[in-house]
Amino acid sequence: MDALAPTRARYKVIVFGVFLAAIQYVDRICISKAAPLIQKDLTLSKDEMSWIFTAFTVAYALFEIPTGLMGDKFGPRKTLVRVVLWWSFFTMATGWMWSKVSLFVCRFLFGAGEAGCFPNLTRAFSTWLRPEEKVRAQAILWMFARLGGAVTPLLVAILLRQMSWKVAFLVFGWLGVVWAIFFWRWFRDDPKDHPQVNQAERALLANNPAVARHDPVPWSRFLASATPWLLWLQYACFSYCWYFYVTWLNTFLDEKYPKVNEYQRAALAGIPLFCGAFGNLASSILIPRLEKWSGTVLRTRRILGVAGMGLAGLCFLMPSRFMEYPLVVMLAMGAASFFGDLTMPCSWGACMDVGGKFAGTFSGSMNMMGNLGGALSPVVFNKLAATAGGWALAFDVSAGVYLLAAVCWFFIDPVTRLDRDTHEPAPAAAA
Repeated sequence: MDALAPTRARYKVIVFGVFLAAIQYVDRICISKAAPLIQKDLTLSKDEMSWIFTAFTVAYALFEIPTGLMGDKFGPRKTLVRVVLWWSFFTMATGWMWSKVSLFVCRFLFGAGEAGCFPNLTRAFSTWLRPEEKVRAQAILWMFARLGGAVTPLLVAILLRQMSWKVAFLVFGWLGVVWAIFFWRWFRDDPKDHPQVNQAERALLANNPAVARHDPVPWSRFLASATPWLLWLQYACFSYCWYFYVTWLNTFLDEKYPKVNEYQRAALAGIPLFCGAFGNLASSILIPRLEKWSGTVLRTRRILGVAGMGLAGLCFLMPSRFMEYPLVVMLAMGAASFFGDLTMPCSWGACMDVGGKFAGTFSGSMNMMGNLGGALSPVVFNKLAATAGGWALAFDVSAGVYLLAAVCWFFIDPVTRLDRDTHEPAPAAAA
């Protein structure tokens, strides 16, 4: 009976991942909606606020590989609990800041903590899930991350009616603390060590890459291949465009459409991330059908990568041509977010397959490069918006950046593992 009926404890890892992804996005995005109040209380200019946004993103990028390495060496259990408690503390501490310097330092340290989230969730999925389940799990993870971000502007708007922005950050910080307590009690790095996993389920997961522990990262093989460089570039392009949604979008709506009431603007600001959530869901539905039609995982991921980024670029050409219609502008951005997020499971699925037992480190490297692109976003958007071309020019530039990402996907091999020597036997391709 035990051999015929595998337990399904592995799916609880997805549940923990989903909740953490949503919390991470709530904690990350709440500052965007609160930015006007923060600027007023701390007497910050828009240029100074853009550098506050960038402080988070630079730290988030720089600490991706270190926290990915920690997950591969020490396991995601210890690493995730550490980073969640770290970023939760600095979420709360954001409300205690008194100057631009203190806020810059706080947001930098906050970004350093959040950097460990997705590489270590990817590490956990790589160990706990079947090959055919991993990409679908990434799609569900990112769907709920986007949904968390989508409701944040409205949630913050409601909270700010009841309390100061300083107290609101304290409330958001406690979400991660609660998650960390439950995760520590339940999760184990190796499913074989978990009492809820029976022998049949262990057999299903027997061929998954183990935690690397003390194995050296094969950087020479990663850097000698074109695939990592192209994955990094396309993700940097994607992140550059996406970061507008979580930095200047609320300010753009406030400045451009002051006659639209506050709650309507908050709802409009949630459209891109809401649509992105369903882009991830659509990707999880399309991937198995495309695999059946195309015959390979490689072709499937390339098709979604090229089509998703290309269509996102075309959608981003629309806002500058319909600027007087706020709903049209935001629906165009929503469509761009939908198509861009079609590629998310492909990017992170590629990290699991290409990185192998170094999935945490490799996904951290992709997210690092992506967020270096994202770090440019608030500064460049602010500079472009201040020119004669205004916001329209900033959106047209983003369209070109999306199209560059589409070109990258023509040449990416998102399935071949690079963590092995060439004489080692290759594993079966991941579904």
